Amino acid sequence: MYQPQVYGIALSFMILSMLCWGSWANTLKLCPGYRFQLFYWDYVIGLFAGALAWGLTLGSLGHSGASFFADLGHADAHHIWLALAGGAIFNVANLLLVAAIEIAGLAVAFPVGIGVALVVGAVSSYVIAPAGNPVLLFGGIAVVIVAIILDAAAYRLREQQRSVTTRGVLLSLVSGILMGSFYPFVSRSMSGVGGSGPYAAAFYFVVGVGGCSLVANTVLMRKPIDGRDPVSFKGYFEARPAWHLWGIIGGGIWCTGAIMNFVASQAHIVGPAVSYSIGQGATMISASWGVFVWHEFATAPRKSKTLLAWMFVLFLCGLTAVALAPIF
Repeated sequence: MYQPQVYGIALSFMILSMLCWGSWANTLKLCPGYRFQLFYWDYVIGLFAGALAWGLTLGSLGHSGASFFADLGHADAHHIWLALAGGAIFNVANLLLVAAIEIAGLAVAFPVGIGVALVVGAVSSYVIAPAGNPVLLFGGIAVVIVAIILDAAAYRLREQQRSVTTRGVLLSLVSGILMGSFYPFVSRSMSGVGGSGPYAAAFYFVVGVGGCSLVANTVLMRKPIDGRDPVSFKGYFEARPAWHLWGIIGGGIWCTGAIMNFVASQAHIVGPAVSYSIGQGATMISASWGVFVWHEFATAPRKSKTLLAWMFVLFLCGLTAVALAPIF
């Protein structure tokens, strides 16, 4: 399998991860009227397609460790279950985050969820595999959290009409805790005797997402927690072919980001905490799409745009500090 041997390439993998994680949701925007629960089935198909595609290419090239299929067979049951558990935890977190956005709005749900996830994921990953300058790492994370708060304030000024509900906030908190908890499971699945490489771990992770979706997403279709009407599978089969395609592409994009992140985390100079923290810069990428492509803030108050400008500055400063942590 291919594994970066120099920090510059590993950093490019982490930046690509951030770009993918912050961009995949655009495919949902291209499917107006397609309920998220239905979109999610295509998204899971895209995850499988992405895991196989990267496993058969980068995962089967190079001279660092076993090839993709050999690595799949090399992992022992304990490490496979860790990757499966990571996928299941991520899946529940992702579904809860979307429900929280529907209830409380993006201004509350996304910053709360991703902010909590960043803290939980970075700290737990560092405890498991400490790597990088802790002052730069956690100082950068603190700056990124401030940027996320500014992002929340900017959205709040723009949306005004949304009222915060206790259920929405609680869902955001639970989602954030779970979103930050999945990464240490995946990290541990790639460590120690019997652990797998990042490409095989990503495949088992996706299997965990798919298996959990069969239960969790089916339940949410019948009993949506966002207060909307139930969804039937009939809507999936009646959806436009383009919507199915965008869902698969969305899953492929997210999976590409995950694999790049997992691979970078296994570079000795990087470590899981740094890789995960840079990947969560996806919030800045998502905001960039909203501002510059979808023009979501075209009619927003001037103060909202000022907050966004500072958000971008702080995000770049925080991510730069995290990126420098492995070097100093």
